[in-house]
Amino acid sequence: MGANKLLATIGGKPLVRIAVDAALRSQASPVVVVTGAYAGEVMAALSGMSVTEAFNPDHASGLASSLSVGLTRVPPDAEGAIVLLADMPGVECALIDRLIDAFQPGRIVVPIYRGQRGNPVVWSREFFPQLCKLSGDVGGRLVIEANAPAVIEVPAGAAVASDVDTPEALRAVGGRLC
Repeated sequence: MGANKLLATIGGKPLVRIAVDAALRSQASPVVVVTGAYAGEVMAALSGMSVTEAFNPDHASGLASSLSVGLTRVPPDAEGAIVLLADMPGVECALIDRLIDAFQPGRIVVPIYRGQRGNPVVWSREFFPQLCKLSGDVGGRLVIEANAPAVIEVPAGAAVASDVDTPEALRAVGGRLC
């Protein structure tokens, strides 16, 4: 995009702050923010918010390393974790809560829209080792596919299948790069 998309704004609010605000208003706790490039600027955009930063020194290697870093910060007594992507401004706290409410130990809770699986995803702790073995620019889709019987699908709206990966997508949601 030519700039850090998480600092792009929608209605004057940074994209990362929109996602974190939804997480903080939900049942999810604690809220861990994985940072990498522009960590200082991202955390400045989250000023005043009650979050735990988890810096990923290997962020350039792709999404899998950030997923692994975030999972290492999940409290040991938590049965699972919900993984939200900060570039999905349409994901609201009500959806996060619905996914958490559908959670069962030993299961993976995935939102689905028109037959397409999306994000965020709730992971039972037993899948953390598989997720932490991923590498490159890969999310949890491979783990979901390998554990199909454990998947619980929750019907959701279009927001779960829509992220902001291009300048056009940012403009479509009324955003702009800073």
